[in-house]
Amino acid sequence: MAHAADHHDEPETTGPKVISVSDRHPRVRTIQVVRPDAADTTYLAATAKGLGITLKHFARNLFLPLKKLANRNVAGAPVDEKWRNEIETVQYPEEKVPYPERFRGLHRLMMRDDGAVRCVACMCCPTVCPAHCITIIPEESDNPGIEKRPAVFEIDELRCVVCGLCVEACPCDAIRMDTGEHARPVEERADAIETKETMLSRGLVSIATQGGEGPNWRNR
Repeated sequence: MAHAADHHDEPETTGPKVISVSDRHPRVRTIQVVRPDAADTTYLAATAKGLGITLKHFARNLFLPLKKLANRNVAGAPVDEKWRNEIETVQYPEEKVPYPERFRGLHRLMMRDDGAVRCVACMCCPTVCPAHCITIIPEESDNPGIEKRPAVFEIDELRCVVCGLCVEACPCDAIRMDTGEHARPVEERADAIETKETMLSRGLVSIATQGGEGPNWRNR
């Protein structure tokens, strides 16, 4: 009787109704399945509601004037929801939306004082790249103080996810992503591959210390 009283004191839930519980295991139960009404199974009411929302947005975007360019370019610009539509159309090329300040842009390779590429083909950037878009083929360097240099340095910009990990992993300040230039449109996939020559054309002479301060920097 006490068990029955405890059962009646349990709060009612919105889930399936438990009819009986097995004596062998409490998780083995018989549940009553609640079937929806015939009016709900047709989904006519939900379909009509969805079409109404679609037609409202269609009419709003068709007949109401567009937002001004200043409101589209400025992040967080006030928008009057009573009459402005929701279309964010930019009349390119007459109208151009400026890139944000943190936009990285295309890669570029930095140079030493003599104009040679600073990359030593250490393979850190293709190793850390999550998109596997960097290809480096090393070769021996003519400089006796440098073991290797890249004979081939290519980046597939169509696969690049603009994460910047290659810049963070480079120990020589050889690669940067601070040009602010957008990737150019291409018709062939091969034309979207940046080579060592194209990236060097955007590079500058780096003032970073090649190789760091040495292993005995703590003794100073």
